[in-house]
Amino acid sequence: MSKKATGKSDSARDKLVAGLQDDLAREFKAIIQYVIFSQKLDTARYMNIADQLQEHAHQELDHALAIARQIDYLGAYPTHVPKPVEVSENNEEMLWADLRAEDDTIQNYRDRVREAEEIGEIALAEIIRDIMKQEQDHQIDLATALGVVPDQQRRGKKK
Repeated sequence: MSKKATGKSDSARDKLVAGLQDDLAREFKAIIQYVIFSQKLDTARYMNIADQLQEHAHQELDHALAIARQIDYLGAYPTHVPKPVEVSENNEEMLWADLRAEDDTIQNYRDRVREAEEIGEIALAEIIRDIMKQEQDHQIDLATALGVVPDQQRRGKKK
């Protein structure tokens, strides 16, 4: 079947795979940061969010596995290199680093859904939508702990 007949161009598929590789690297970063920050957050004010960050780390691993599976399905070898990890000793800076990462992740997954749908990869788009639901929950948890609006567009680019 020709590319025109399937509606799937190699360049669109390659762009999708490259984006998924980037998403996987971002998931690895999130796992690392959530593991570290869940242990390093201190003071009573942050104990509840520290427990949530442990749960987020497990969920991010599930996301990484799902994305890696889709990369393999599309015929590529999943990346093993995380995005640069942000670290801090300051509780609020840790949470802002995670919130910025969630904001970025959600925006990138929105792009990936559009790209997947454009080439007819509807199941992949649905998998990413499910991941985005959890990412948005993470965003809400972090914003709540920081006392800010979860929606990045309403919040602006603070910190």
